[in-house]
Amino acid sequence: MQARNLLARNNRVGAEAVDLSQIQIQPNYIPLAPEEPFWANYWLILRKRKWVVLATLVVVVTLATIVSLRTRPIYDAFAKIEINRPNSDVLLGFKDVGAGVSPDYSDDQLELATQINILQSSSIAMQVIKALNLGAAPERQEKPGIATPPDISKETSQIASFQGALHVSPVPDTRLVEVRYSSPNPQFAATLVNTLVRTFIEENIKAKFDSTMQASEWLSKQLGDLQLKVETSQEKILRYEKENGMLGVDEKQNIITAKLDELNKELTSAETERIQKQSQYQLTLSGNAELLDNSAKDTLIGKLRAQEADLKMQYAQETSQFDDSYPKVIELREQLQQLRENIQNEVKKMGGRAEAQYQAALHHEKLLRVAFEAQKEEANKLNEKAVEYNTLKRDYETNRKLYEELLEKLKQAGVSAGLKSSNIRIVDAARVPTSPSSPNIPRNIELSLMLGTLGGIGLAFVLEALDTTVRTPEQVEIVSALPSLGIIPLSVSVNGGKPSLLPGRLSSSGMELITYKRPQSQIAESFRSLRTSILLSGSFDTRPKVLLITSALPKEGKSATSVNLAIVLAQKGSRVLLVDGDMRRPTLHKVLGVSRDVGLSSILDETVAEENAILPAPNFSNLFVLPSGPSPSNPAELLDSERLRSLLQKWRSQYDYVIIDSPPALSVTDAVVLSPEVDAVVMVVRSGQTTKAAVRRTRDTLYQVNATIMGIVMNAVDLRSPDLYYYYYYSKRGSGYYNDGSTRN
Repeated sequence: MQARNLLARNNRVGAEAVDLSQIQIQPNYIPLAPEEPFWANYWLILRKRKWVVLATLVVVVTLATIVSLRTRPIYDAFAKIEINRPNSDVLLGFKDVGAGVSPDYSDDQLELATQINILQSSSIAMQVIKALNLGAAPERQEKPGIATPPDISKETSQIASFQGALHVSPVPDTRLVEVRYSSPNPQFAATLVNTLVRTFIEENIKAKFDSTMQASEWLSKQLGDLQLKVETSQEKILRYEKENGMLGVDEKQNIITAKLDELNKELTSAETERIQKQSQYQLTLSGNAELLDNSAKDTLIGKLRAQEADLKMQYAQETSQFDDSYPKVIELREQLQQLRENIQNEVKKMGGRAEAQYQAALHHEKLLRVAFEAQKEEANKLNEKAVEYNTLKRDYETNRKLYEELLEKLKQAGVSAGLKSSNIRIVDAARVPTSPSSPNIPRNIELSLMLGTLGGIGLAFVLEALDTTVRTPEQVEIVSALPSLGIIPLSVSVNGGKPSLLPGRLSSSGMELITYKRPQSQIAESFRSLRTSILLSGSFDTRPKVLLITSALPKEGKSATSVNLAIVLAQKGSRVLLVDGDMRRPTLHKVLGVSRDVGLSSILDETVAEENAILPAPNFSNLFVLPSGPSPSNPAELLDSERLRSLLQKWRSQYDYVIIDSPPALSVTDAVVLSPEVDAVVMVVRSGQTTKAAVRRTRDTLYQVNATIMGIVMNAVDLRSPDLYYYYYYSKRGSGYYNDGSTRN
């Protein structure tokens, strides 16, 4: 769980991965995660690099102001024109293919973009240049930033210079177009914009006039062809009528069709009459007088039938009174018999007449049918000829109609070309600008403020990313996977005066004896906190007694840490032996004011007895010091000897704590040789100076020889740094306890 916690913290801060399998993590140590929110880390970086941000901001604003003040003022003249949708219906009266359909927005945008490109074209530019005689005008040499290659023509150079200062842009969601020209001469800029707009409108009208006249010329040619086609079509129709004997082909004047209709009507009437005659004839064939009587009451047979009925009535009356032999009865019977014979004769006559009438009607019908069929054949032939005739006639009518329309359009072409109106109008003419458009000093300063701030922030983060040193206990814990035993502040205030820096190496200033000279100072309290961390690092039986103080590189404060740690341990009442293990550049004898004529090197080469080399430290009870002695030629070999091991074993029994000040671990091998023989190693890291790579390399080097690293002491920590604002906050709250013998309420 501890290993995973360390790896996660390494990933968050971007530190290199640590091989956790080779690191001996303290059993009771769990690195603390930072309590600040994620965004607070960025704020701390900005606070720490505030001077970088401010310097960048000042430089950018200053440069922007200087450039703006030295830049030649440029004036912009504006004009607005309206470009309407072109009315194609006006052109010679022709309508668009899409007439009546609402215009598409994309078509409008396409038309607007086309006109804008025409306005910016080289041809329009050259006309304006010639109109204003800009080839010789000195104003045209004022536009900076347009380099003219020596191998291009003068005309091309003038057009490029003109177009470089011209800006044409559409006004969003309108048909308006803004024309802007930049020049150091405001009067010249306004004149050029107005000339450009007028030239553009004139060219637009001229283009439409030319297109109309071209259409007129084309119509003239087409009219000649159409006139020839009309005459040819008319000749074909006349020739066809003459060759086929067609007269009155029109439906209203068609004789054959009218005659066919008349024959059809007569044939229908003949059929009706023949049917009636046939019916009469069939009645006569039946011989039934009663039927004939009913069908022809006004004829002779009807009269005879009436007489017969009258005689039958008389005969019935007489026979009811007299017998058959009565003369009157006999007379009536004879009359009745005679009348019936007359009726039969009349019936026969009627049958003959009906047959004759029927035959006459039938013959008449046959004649009409023959005439009708003949006429129908003529009509069919006429229809066959009319198909080709109608084709010729339609061709003729089409050509004639088109000819008449084009002739009318041609007559209107001249008038239409002269009356053609432009779809472009000037909304706002250009006026002489009263103030320059560039440089815009307030805007440039605002932009420089924004860019300077962003650039300063970016530079601050870049510098932070490039900073490979460790500055806080949290960083050193994450980088090394080792606990932080304590921090030693960077400065101390002497008698309430100006803060003095705690040096990385010892000097004669007395600052290295701060725990003795100023026991109530903040730095002295920091060393007592370090003492507490060491004393509580294990139980009484497992508490380390022999401590090796080392660092990665020189000038990181390990000697000052060794002296002050020995002093605070002695002040607690423990017997402490302070050993100067740096036989190459010894310093402890200067600090404590003892001689180095004999010392550790003398004991190890057995030239001096141990009792004669260990000296009591002046002004310190319970503190003994063993100087380095004369500098030997082989310090590493002396330290890696059985003599030293036996001495360390002896000192464990004689002293409560043995503090050994050693050389830097990465500079020489002395500290690495000593580290396996001591109980624990304390690494001193100087804040803002020791790199992360040096910390990791020192840790790995010590672990390779199975050294026990207790932890790391952060030296020369600037508590006022934003990275350690919480330490600084609590140090200010408790500043009353860190004064010489006095306490603030």
